[in-house]
Amino acid sequence: MADFTSTGWSLFISIVTLLSIAFCVWLALVLARGRAPSGPVGTTGHRWDETLEEYNHPLPRWWLWLFLITCAFALVYLLLYPGLGTWQGVFGWSQKSQYEREVARADEVVAPLFAKFLAQDIPAVAADPQGREIGERLFLTYCVQCHGSNARGSRGFPNLSDGDWLWGGDPEAIKATITGGRTGVMPPMGAAVGSADDVANLAQHVLSLSGRPHDAVRAALGKPKFVAGGCIACHGPEGKGNPALGAPNLTDPTWLYDSRASTIVETIDKGRTNQMPAFGEMLGEGKVHLLAAYVWGLSNRPGAQGGAPR
Repeated sequence: MADFTSTGWSLFISIVTLLSIAFCVWLALVLARGRAPSGPVGTTGHRWDETLEEYNHPLPRWWLWLFLITCAFALVYLLLYPGLGTWQGVFGWSQKSQYEREVARADEVVAPLFAKFLAQDIPAVAADPQGREIGERLFLTYCVQCHGSNARGSRGFPNLSDGDWLWGGDPEAIKATITGGRTGVMPPMGAAVGSADDVANLAQHVLSLSGRPHDAVRAALGKPKFVAGGCIACHGPEGKGNPALGAPNLTDPTWLYDSRASTIVETIDKGRTNQMPAFGEMLGEGKVHLLAAYVWGLSNRPGAQGGAPR
């Protein structure tokens, strides 16, 4: 009923529901007046397969009483629990309140465990086998939809197992990202850069910054556009990015989408918008701390390497 703003709808639903139950009770009582005939029982006139007929026996008494009991149960249920429009029931039960009670009971059990890990810094939690295991479970529950079960991400979703970070990879930056989320915006810059040829030249210059195969002549023509087009405002004069803005480093081999010239041209022309949702309110400080430790440990474990394509 939350979608209806008028209280009339609540009244309408309640009246229809109660009248439906009342009609069922009336129908059952009317049928209960009948008595089983003492003589032969006729048929309904229906016949199948030449000899199979349907007799017109009255409903058995036990069925009628069971039907009446069902109607009585429905009335008691609607009195105690929500079901009649906006009526919340005598018990005031709701799915939300039950969920909150279950979460509160679970939090009471795990609170000492979370308190133990909150007292440790993130590198220490990442080094603890139990902390890593809990963090992995949290990751598999809340993060795999975008970053994948191996945390390597996909097109448009960052790889969390390398050492390349848009917003910074230190423990506190990761924790802040999980808590408050991030919104990265690359505005459409095609009009500011100039013509389609200017955009294509700029794309070749961007490729040259990371040592990718490129057209040297076009890259030289595109270099002034990197400044004039406003790219340095976010990516810096050398294209090394700015973690405070989530602006990527254009000089490394890591690409959030891909390194094809056509994709870079599309990004310049149409821009990009990526959002990492905030999980702080939903998970709570303890879970965020454990999850941040697990994510930090993915790129800071022995043998982890930075700069892998993401």
